[in-house]
Amino acid sequence: MPREIISLQVGQCGNQVGSEFWRKLCSEHGISKDGMLEDFATQGGDRKDVFFYQADDEQYVPRAILLDLEPRVIDGIRKSDIKNLFNPENIFVSKEGGGAGNNWASGFTQGEQVQETLLDMIDREAEYCDSLEGFTLCHSIAGGTGSGMGSYLLELLSDRWNRKLIQTYSVFPNQSESSDVVVQPYNSLLTLKRLTQNADAVVVLDNTALDRIAVERLHMENPTFTQINSLVSTVMAASTTTLRYPGYMNNDLVGLIASLIPTPRCHFLQTGYTPLTVEDEAGKVAGSNVRKTTVLDVMRRLLQPKNIMVSPHARAKDLSTSRYISILNIIQGEVDPSQVHKSLTRIRERKTANFIEWGPASIQVALSKKSPYVQSAHRVSGLMLANNTSIRHLFNKIMRDYDKLMGPNNSRR
Repeated sequence: MPREIISLQVGQCGNQVGSEFWRKLCSEHGISKDGMLEDFATQGGDRKDVFFYQADDEQYVPRAILLDLEPRVIDGIRKSDIKNLFNPENIFVSKEGGGAGNNWASGFTQGEQVQETLLDMIDREAEYCDSLEGFTLCHSIAGGTGSGMGSYLLELLSDRWNRKLIQTYSVFPNQSESSDVVVQPYNSLLTLKRLTQNADAVVVLDNTALDRIAVERLHMENPTFTQINSLVSTVMAASTTTLRYPGYMNNDLVGLIASLIPTPRCHFLQTGYTPLTVEDEAGKVAGSNVRKTTVLDVMRRLLQPKNIMVSPHARAKDLSTSRYISILNIIQGEVDPSQVHKSLTRIRERKTANFIEWGPASIQVALSKKSPYVQSAHRVSGLMLANNTSIRHLFNKIMRDYDKLMGPNNSRR
């Protein structure tokens, strides 16, 4: 029986990334942009029911709720090629349409004011599920709606559905550029508190690292939002591949998360993906210079700092002392399990990954099939989800920026 997952997309960033994610899922399951199953999608073996349900007319409808306080992005989705994919009842745009003004407090209070509407949408979606496993929330922590309304939703979900898992894909702001949003550290800090207290797992997607990967690895001079969002949606789709193409293990969200998180609060996960390819608006594919992919090659690349989607300053400071708490590699493609065993032995011999002393020093591997409907230039690809102590530097940077914003202690009110 599939364990269903309801996706919540909040704010500009959440909805832009979310729409890319659903495009990817549709192509991987052979579903057209209108939600109908393509004629060639006859192979089966996949679980569409985890993220989709079938309407009375056989259309596949995403278990998704789209929320925003200003209409621009959602209007864009309504006019795009996937305009008929979503359930119109699951789209919420504030009547005022003024947005949250990049202010966490505004987003939070506006979310509070429409609590009944939000609950009605989530309850209706939950009733369509036979065995609801949990929720995923896609948002940014730096703006107003994604941070404020996202925080309110996290509190609401953990209070009302406290037995269900809550996983977030949280986009962290670019630390290397000065932001137009002066109160960005304030928004980030208040959202971090809710991510710590109310989420079960947070996949950290750092804009600083995503920009660096696009420039250095994919050779893009000025990566666009669409291209960066495509990177994020690739990670999101790969992290759910074992749920949608189940194997003998890690085929539900609990199994995926439980192996990575030793204590409840220690749930902020780094990601790495290889080999990366991104399609631009014109359909042209940009990719890293990887010609041959073996299991060992993919697993070795996943541990290289340049492929990890968390900013360099979060790792370079104490590269020698930072430790992995846990690692899960999701390997996609036709892979012989004996190759995995040999690769793990080689990595252990070379001591490529430094683990904590008080836990098992082993990389866990989940094997997953690739979608038969998507052509790939590479035989094997891999995603790493890792719990690493160096993530603290990302939080320290947000704290320092917040202190600068608020001024010296004696001047705070």
